[in-house]
Amino acid sequence: MGISREITGKLYDAAVKARMNSCSPYSEFKVGAAIVTQGGKIFSGCNIESSSFGLTMCAERNALSAALCAGERDFSAVLVVADTDKPVSPCGACRQLIYDYAPDITVIMANLKTETLDMKIKDMLKYPFGPCKS
Repeated sequence: MGISREITGKLYDAAVKARMNSCSPYSEFKVGAAIVTQGGKIFSGCNIESSSFGLTMCAERNALSAALCAGERDFSAVLVVADTDKPVSPCGACRQLIYDYAPDITVIMANLKTETLDMKIKDMLKYPFGPCKS
């Protein structure tokens, strides 16, 4: 999908490192994510759970939020990683938020066995919610 192995490797390393900071006392499902800007800056995030489950934040949303808070707006790829049999996929809420801010981004799904699968976000979220355009 146009993302170099070098960038994928850097994203993978950043996401795995972020995953180690996961705060997941309820599910014990540790997730890490990293997003890269068009200019090559990488921002990472991990999942943070709450006893009020609706307040739980996914790793992908935390990585995207960190980049947005730093003033970044142009992204080329986001990678999400977890200890799963197959590469882990972002949840629906993450897919929507990623689409909101990066409708042309490549999503790289990964696991700790370094297996990856990449897709464009618009292929993962066929009918995204958005403002009506006339």
